[in-house]
Amino acid sequence: IWNIMEYTRPGRKEWVNIEECYHRILAEDLVATIDIPWFRRSPYDGYALVAGSTEGANSVHPVYLEVLGTIGAGDHPDIEIKPGQAVKIMTGAPVPEGANAVIMVELTKEIEKNGKTYVEIRRTLRDGENIVQVGEDIKKGEVLVTKGSVIHPGVMAALATFGYQRVPVMAKPKVAIIATGTELLEAGEPMKKGKIRNSNSHMLRGQVIRAGGEVVFYRLVKDEFAETVQAVKEALERTDLIITTGGVSVGDFDYIPQVYQRLGAKLLFNKVAMRPGSVTSSAVIDGKVLFGLSGNPSACYVGFELFARPYIKALLEQKNIYPKKIRAVLGKDFVKANPFTRFVRAKVRDVGGVREAEPLRKDKSNIVSSLIDANSFIVLPGGTRGFRKGCQVDVLLLGDEEGAPNWNATVASGWV
Repeated sequence: IWNIMEYTRPGRKEWVNIEECYHRILAEDLVATIDIPWFRRSPYDGYALVAGSTEGANSVHPVYLEVLGTIGAGDHPDIEIKPGQAVKIMTGAPVPEGANAVIMVELTKEIEKNGKTYVEIRRTLRDGENIVQVGEDIKKGEVLVTKGSVIHPGVMAALATFGYQRVPVMAKPKVAIIATGTELLEAGEPMKKGKIRNSNSHMLRGQVIRAGGEVVFYRLVKDEFAETVQAVKEALERTDLIITTGGVSVGDFDYIPQVYQRLGAKLLFNKVAMRPGSVTSSAVIDGKVLFGLSGNPSACYVGFELFARPYIKALLEQKNIYPKKIRAVLGKDFVKANPFTRFVRAKVRDVGGVREAEPLRKDKSNIVSSLIDANSFIVLPGGTRGFRKGCQVDVLLLGDEEGAPNWNATVASGWV
């Protein structure tokens, strides 16, 4: 079998404002442009002083240091502390020259004497105590987040900290969705006998966005060969990859394999030893990959997550592109035989400290309801005759979970 990932291409980089970068993919390493903190600062409200001034101080023999003033966060103190002196300092404020320790305000007492303010200290401090040193958190030049990482709120905080007003991100792969079927109605159309509403294209749009792509071409076509060919031709001119849904089985109006042939596309595979989604196919033309997914909703959903989603993530140059695989306890009996590897829509949850995966509703490829609460696929090996509640099973996590690199070999070769 041809490996789809052989046809990935280097992603495109673009720049966006920091306000627009949430959930985008970093196109370059995020590197610290300064030390953090870049000045010595106090982690507490207290007094900055020379540690040697407190030598021998204890509850019986306190020392008294003259307080020269107060430094607040954001201040730029033009002052130098000498032995026998102190300055009141707020949390986050810069430690003045000469000071090498900070004592927390709770451990002190201020007194007035001869018109001056003094702080009473009843303990000995050491050099550097309670001072956040330059670069203690992050050193200039340090790589904080690597290329290919998803930008989440914590990364946004780091970007702002280091002055990244414009952020280098991977351009979203441009995706075409072509839904085939004379029986299909759009979501807002009234029902008619013999017709069904086109749910797959909206489902796929959400999956594409979740994977990091952007749908820029959409077409609903009838089961007509020429119309389907024309739609795919137009999509090839405008997008990075094409996803079709329907038309991949063996019926009289299943034209997608013939469309590949007419366009001169190289067939990568046609049919996969799995359930649901056995009719999934793929081809490549002019370096662009086409995914032919089932017209049945659950089969379409599974086919996208196992094949199209990893490809989109590869175009974004992400490191973990495959669904993360975990072990869980089966939440209820699944007695259906599995001649091929089966991907059961399921919900993983914590039950008394145990990770449990429960199959959802009916396990049929045309079922939509099992997708509503699904956050995972239970993977049941081919050649098995059912599984009982409580047994250990493999589970693939959906959503934004990080992937497992070793899943590549299974997806690319194991079921085709």
